[in-house]
Amino acid sequence: MAKKDKEETLNLDSILFKCRDILRNAKNSGSFFEKRDIMLTLVFLRFLGEKYEDGIVVLRNKLIEEGLDPDNEEIQKAFFDDPTFADGTFNLMPEARWSTIINTPAPQLNVALDNALKSIASSTQQLKGCFVEGTFTQRNLGANDIKKIVDEVNKINHKTFGEEKDLIGRVYEYFLKEFAVNATKEEGEFYTPHDVVQLIATVIEPFDGTLYDPCCGSGGMFIQSTELVRVKQGDISRVNVWGQEKEAATYRLAKMNLALRGISHNLGSESDSSFTNDLHKGLYFDYIMANPPFNLKGWWDDSLKNDARWTDYGQPPESNANYAWILHMLSHLKPLSGVAGFLLANGALGDTDALEIRKKLIQNDKVEAIIILPRELFITTDISVTFWILNQNKKGGKYHGRELRNREHQILFMDLRRWTENPVKGEQKKKVQLITEQIQRVAEIYHEWQTVGTNGKDFAEPELYRSVGVEEIEQNNWTLVPSKYIEFIDHDLEIDYPKEMARIQQEMRELMQREKESQRMLEEAFKGIGYGID
Repeated sequence: MAKKDKEETLNLDSILFKCRDILRNAKNSGSFFEKRDIMLTLVFLRFLGEKYEDGIVVLRNKLIEEGLDPDNEEIQKAFFDDPTFADGTFNLMPEARWSTIINTPAPQLNVALDNALKSIASSTQQLKGCFVEGTFTQRNLGANDIKKIVDEVNKINHKTFGEEKDLIGRVYEYFLKEFAVNATKEEGEFYTPHDVVQLIATVIEPFDGTLYDPCCGSGGMFIQSTELVRVKQGDISRVNVWGQEKEAATYRLAKMNLALRGISHNLGSESDSSFTNDLHKGLYFDYIMANPPFNLKGWWDDSLKNDARWTDYGQPPESNANYAWILHMLSHLKPLSGVAGFLLANGALGDTDALEIRKKLIQNDKVEAIIILPRELFITTDISVTFWILNQNKKGGKYHGRELRNREHQILFMDLRRWTENPVKGEQKKKVQLITEQIQRVAEIYHEWQTVGTNGKDFAEPELYRSVGVEEIEQNNWTLVPSKYIEFIDHDLEIDYPKEMARIQQEMRELMQREKESQRMLEEAFKGIGYGID
């Protein structure tokens, strides 16, 4: 029994499931968003406390290495009362430490949690605005309920679940799928899975410079991209992230998430729409990575008429924000070198309402690659999506140590819809994932296509990818649907029909013979005991 309990403790979904049930049954737990905020704030306090505790251990070890006694009273006063952490760990006052929270008696927990948040916000400039004042005392969960949840959250830590994962984002994703009423709608909130972010980052390589996300959500794109930077180059200080988020609660979450990771960031002074109040207007970025809400409706505002972002391409359809996102991102790319990788619903590939905008994007050589992804990559929707790459420089030159050829008037198409052989276990609905080898394969194809020495006119593999010239795209009325250009083999034509029919007929004869033999044996058995068969 103890072994089973230990296994459940090490399962993140099991812990979150218990918290979900506690919140669902608790009085005063509030709406979905309030439940989510309670959980995410607790997880944040847990991770922040864990990082502080790890920092103290490192500090103690350094003092010992230098021949100092970390338990000496004078040493304690000099180094531990107001420690300075070189790795960006936040110094926490006693009331804000997880060790204090977890040992607080249940009836006092709501007050203790709000005191912790107040202490952090008042002592750390980067974390101001991350919390709603009175988060826990205003909800006032029952002592038994809040204690149960805190005890469950105490089981979540990076040592158990891995430093490389965006755990706050993972919790965010879980509560979206479990609580959100609109989570399956196309315009709902989505958390971008780790493998999808890894794909985008591996392909466009945002290893230095500025990275922007106009709809940054919980900051997962930034978290996971910088993890890849750490693996490749080890220095995330070379990347500065900029973003914007419309939803206030999610904006606060992103600030928490980035601050916890020590990632330099600017998310603007408030939460607001990137369309109606662009907080980074006039700034240009080296890279853009984004997963905008699919087929977003209700984005239009009359103040957007004659907006400078549409000047060169025309006004995007008011009924759907897909092309508004494209033009917004293009307006923020560095004019001579910027690269963007983002996701959109497949409808944007051939949307007739946006035909003229798409045509100009292609003619102006902004579109570099279109990669259609497998269905069911997302937990909260099974909608099929496309990975777009825009590039302000298709003329060639050096890029991250590679010599790129001139790819003007060419677009690379890929179709990964057949890559569904890696299901994710333990999910309530069917979900697939892209494994590292598949992600590397996509990156290799894209980078090879870009590289000097590759002939773009015959770069193709049936049912997977093909390089296409603008002339052919024009002949197809400017559609960017990959299946219009990639060769798909009719596998039915490979069948030897006479041989196949002969095989089927032989199997049918053998089946009928076995049935006759079974019938005969059954009749013999019944005759032996005096019964007949009708």
